[in-house]
Amino acid sequence: MTAQTIKYLDPLVVGKLKNIEIKARLIVEGFITGLHRSPYHGFSVEFAEHRPYNTGESLKNIDWKVFAKTDKLFVKRFEEETNLRCHVVLDVSDSMRYPVGGPISKLEYGAYLAAALCFLMVKQRDAAGMVLFDETLNYYVPPKAKMSWLVRIFQKLEEVVNQKEFFTHRTATPVVLHQIAKKISRRGLVVVISDLFSPAHPLEELFPALQHLRHANHEVLIFQLLERETETEFNFPNAPLVLKDLETGEELKVQPEQIKAQYRKHLSEYNEKLRRKCRELNVDLVEVDIKKPYDKALTDYIVKRKALTK
Repeated sequence: MTAQTIKYLDPLVVGKLKNIEIKARLIVEGFITGLHRSPYHGFSVEFAEHRPYNTGESLKNIDWKVFAKTDKLFVKRFEEETNLRCHVVLDVSDSMRYPVGGPISKLEYGAYLAAALCFLMVKQRDAAGMVLFDETLNYYVPPKAKMSWLVRIFQKLEEVVNQKEFFTHRTATPVVLHQIAKKISRRGLVVVISDLFSPAHPLEELFPALQHLRHANHEVLIFQLLERETETEFNFPNAPLVLKDLETGEELKVQPEQIKAQYRKHLSEYNEKLRRKCRELNVDLVEVDIKKPYDKALTDYIVKRKALTK
């Protein structure tokens, strides 16, 4: 991998680029440059634009131009016959706007990762769609295998990242995942990008929602986005600190060193329960530090995807 590639995979550099489409393209192209050929081509089944005509089928989908050249009958394959239909589900609640005023927020990182995943899917001729949610499923674009289809997704992601409102978008992840399981009728890959913080809903409520998706025969992959230095390690200066809930506006005054050990213990237990249950449900969980390059998240995706299809 070249120094130039690493530069474009740096979240801080990507965040300064002009628009989501450019960001997605550079992330994916840089990522592919750094991979061996086999992992990239191995995580999806080979695509074919046509398939042989079977006796008795309707003649309306035959490609007559191919017949004129080859004297053989082939049927056009349409989008609904693509190998994989991927629904990228992005949490756009206010907790994802952390850290406020930092180099890059979880929401920004998630938007760039979502755009890159959609671009990667369509680039390999699979179908990609998008779901944005907070308390409700508030935006849905069904999967299609067209680069032109991604334009509306990129525009919406750009709009969401640029919003400046706070304390208006709470999270109801379990509720929304149940809605998605009911909405998506055809089996596919559901990629959830979230910090998995849903204060109004205990972690235990998330598991039936994931099970609902698995029961509908969807493969489920979760990217859990966290700012590891502060959210996981709770490393703050040893001085009085005011913590503010970005979804409710509620404030809490703390002395970091006094609660650090207890905080880390509770979070560790939370994450271990999440990992254990995901393993039981055959849901793949990828933990991502938003300060790390995108190639780590994308490479983990390839590894998980290959494992899912074995």
